[in-house]
Amino acid sequence: MRTVVERELELRLVLSPERSIPVPALLGYRSDDPYAVHVTFHIASEHPVHWTFARDLLVEGVFRPCGQGDVRIWPTRADGRGVVLMALSSPDGDALLEAPAAPVSAWLERTLRVVPPGAEGEQLGLDDELDQLLAQ
Repeated sequence: MRTVVERELELRLVLSPERSIPVPALLGYRSDDPYAVHVTFHIASEHPVHWTFARDLLVEGVFRPCGQGDVRIWPTRADGRGVVLMALSSPDGDALLEAPAAPVSAWLERTLRVVPPGAEGEQLGLDDELDQLLAQ
């Protein structure tokens, strides 16, 4: 049975050290895609922007800087509150997004209850498929 864990959140798109704009976002996790988190940003365009990256990256990024290349995540403080910064790079451009740490952490905890760390492979049924393949 597939389980979906979603959370709507307002992120901030950092334009400069002094200026940012709100960006509605949807954090998504599906037990049938257990290694990934999906983030959908609703920016001022016709179509939302979708990003998918490793759940482990976001879990680690809540506590310490991590990632390289297209997705980098690190915790910091802004206006006296804990935030998680996500630097996203693509051929279309770069974005720095700021997310409130507490709701992101709470959502991640929900995903970890659905599929505990290390149990992702069980969700994919790879062991069953391998057993069937080897039995033939």
